[in-house]
Amino acid sequence: MKKKKHLTRGQRYQISALLQRGTKQKEIAGIVGTSESTISRELKRNSSKRTYSADLAHEFAQERKERFCRTRKFTKEIERTIRSKLEEEQWSPEQIVGWCKKEGLPMVSHERIYQYIRQNKQNGGTLYEHCRHHLKHRKRPVGGKKVIIPDKVSIEQRPEIINNRERFGDWEIDTIVGKENKGAILTAVERTTGFLLIKKLKKGKNAKNLAKEIFLMMLPYKKIVLSITSDNGCEFYEHKLIAKKLNAEYFFAHPYSSWERGLIEYTNKLIRQYVPKKQSFDEFDNNEIMKIQHKINRRPRKKLNFENPKYQFFKKIALVS
Repeated sequence: MKKKKHLTRGQRYQISALLQRGTKQKEIAGIVGTSESTISRELKRNSSKRTYSADLAHEFAQERKERFCRTRKFTKEIERTIRSKLEEEQWSPEQIVGWCKKEGLPMVSHERIYQYIRQNKQNGGTLYEHCRHHLKHRKRPVGGKKVIIPDKVSIEQRPEIINNRERFGDWEIDTIVGKENKGAILTAVERTTGFLLIKKLKKGKNAKNLAKEIFLMMLPYKKIVLSITSDNGCEFYEHKLIAKKLNAEYFFAHPYSSWERGLIEYTNKLIRQYVPKKQSFDEFDNNEIMKIQHKINRRPRKKLNFENPKYQFFKKIALVS
């Protein structure tokens, strides 16, 4: 019997694009190179309500594959591999999974590895100490409700002109939370100049309020907001509204891949110099937040030949006006 082939992520992107054009399933099957029944089954199994997103469909398929594949059982051999890579090499769960996949070795999902590390910690173990963040970024309870953001466009689809920082007007955004996760500050940085915008969020990480605040914050520069990239935080649930209001493209980085948004991560660390992690945001009013923004934008940067972001930003605005 011929081994059944699974749809690839690339084929799912094709299906999504063809559906948006109104192409019939039979035609899609011919273009993608599979049967009509495969397309029909794919849409029934991996669609989110009435929409089909390639990234979500691939995620659903991979989760289903993990649940039913016998080789993914948490065996003693898998446990030894995980402990070895954690304790001796300090690899992240994603790195362990990626390496095993490349080497053709059996391995559970990175989520299952995190679950194992948390269980080990609860039993007095020290595996968590070998994680770079010591599980501090994993405060949500195991099995808690996961918010799936609809219609995300992956950073994999982001044009090279953005990836290479060749264009003025591409932004990264993020949020900084206050003491005990109370309160939030919205941050946005332009990728070529490092120019920073900061806004204190009155309603914390509420998605609808954040969408409104980021629109108001970036409205004066709307003509040079060509794209936005963020992480997968649920506060960015209203990404389609943000993109529509600012007439910009919107991309999501991969989970736990902070290096894909390196500039905003670096900039947030600069802000933390003035707003320490254990400090309440109630101690900072809007005037103080703006002072921090101005200070950081006046700092000379080595990558800008020791010019400052503010000078470079408004210089480029003058050129495009």
